[in-house]
Amino acid sequence: MGYKILCYSVRLKTLTEISPKASKAIGYDGSSAIIPNSQIFGRNNNVNKSQAYWISAWILDKKELTYSHKVKAYFNSNGKRLPNITITEYSPKKVTIDNIDLPEDLLR
Repeated sequence: MGYKILCYSVRLKTLTEISPKASKAIGYDGSSAIIPNSQIFGRNNNVNKSQAYWISAWILDKKELTYSHKVKAYFNSNGKRLPNITITEYSPKKVTIDNIDLPEDLLR
């Protein structure tokens, strides 16, 4: 199977390739960083108002670039996005007859 890479969606003012191996990312707050092209997993097409790119989490921790932890995704070793699965468990509240006020005509 391979491994999965955690990436965050980073909104950038510009992302310019400066060599075949690296790109310069400039954020809207003026922060900038040189990011290896191997750690950029493409554009986040769910963002309409600005440009956002999927960048690996481990490289972002080493850079001064401003980003949010809210929007994240996992990619496989081939650069393909993996599906997000969220499992939630619902436990209904127990209801007893003592908790309900019923009119007398409904009682049998």
